[in-house]
Amino acid sequence: MSDTISTGTRTEQLSAIGVSIWLDDLSRERIASGGLQQLIAERNVVGVTTNPTIFASALAKGQAYDAQVSELAAAGTTVADAVFQITTDDVAAASDIFRPVYDATAGVDGRVSIEVEPGLAHDAAGTIAQAKQLWAKVDRPNAMIKIPATLEGLEAITEVIGAGISVNVTLIFSLERHRAVIGAYLAGLEKAQAAGIDLSTIHSVASFFVSRVDTEIDKRLEAIGSDEALALKSKAGVANAQLAYQLFEQEFASDRAKALLAAGANAQRPLWASTGVKDPNLPDTLYVTELAVAGVVNTMPEKTLEATFDHAPLHGDAVTGSYAEAQGVLDALAAVGVDYDDVTAVLEREGVEKFIVSWNELLDTVTAALEAAK
Repeated sequence: MSDTISTGTRTEQLSAIGVSIWLDDLSRERIASGGLQQLIAERNVVGVTTNPTIFASALAKGQAYDAQVSELAAAGTTVADAVFQITTDDVAAASDIFRPVYDATAGVDGRVSIEVEPGLAHDAAGTIAQAKQLWAKVDRPNAMIKIPATLEGLEAITEVIGAGISVNVTLIFSLERHRAVIGAYLAGLEKAQAAGIDLSTIHSVASFFVSRVDTEIDKRLEAIGSDEALALKSKAGVANAQLAYQLFEQEFASDRAKALLAAGANAQRPLWASTGVKDPNLPDTLYVTELAVAGVVNTMPEKTLEATFDHAPLHGDAVTGSYAEAQGVLDALAAVGVDYDDVTAVLEREGVEKFIVSWNELLDTVTAALEAAK
């Protein structure tokens, strides 16, 4: 590691390392107030991610959606169609705000992600159909369609990439699944190439979740209770992500990947998701400073973004060179009885379930709003 970087704001420093800062939040109010534009100008934000939880929260508070909800209610719009219209309108508007960033970075950043319905997580055909529908509705080249990295999602990723649509693969917890996601992306690029699609127009990120890994593993370490187990608390999330970056480097150095890159394809960048620190005893910028490395995205809740801007102690590249130590952490976890495969399977299942709950909350909120507007 180099010494602490001291020039520019901390978000400028993080950007200089090669980390793209994306905001993990979107609302009509943030778009209309100029707040999103302000974060681009003052916090080096170059993209936005959304999910059902974020939309449910946005719609549940404030009056920003009232006029549109009234129009939709007057037109007799169904709840499902209303949700589709409201969320795609927000993503299209945010995409327009980020268009200059997209143009300036040749499509690498300036991205706004929208997720397929979480109830489709185990339905490949349904995911493919809705991904194409969302892409067509938003109708912006800098949109990204979020598809979960379930086994069924892998098939959908290949088909959607093969159709020339940019994809944000979400809910990745394990290294094995990350490898499969990269394989699905490369297979999609090969399909797109065979169809004569310009590979340079297709972008993808692989959203590797961080804090949730620590939350689940730390709970298990506390249950084990030995000194050896407790000494490993809060180390798994960072170690797992560092090894995910090593995997990314290895997979995109393969002959298969190099042939596609030579034909104009883009590497599928790792994206650090779930980077808000859940344990109050940890530094609030832990998953930013310890995962700073060139060629990744860090998608942050606003609280983490502001903490990073205010006081993140950045030390340059914190990832390359960490792999032996990171593997040592995973080996030590196995030695004290933590089952990595079970942890990641539980997290994937819970991740899908949580998004389904949020989606249902979103439907309930819109149902109530439509009823009230009649």
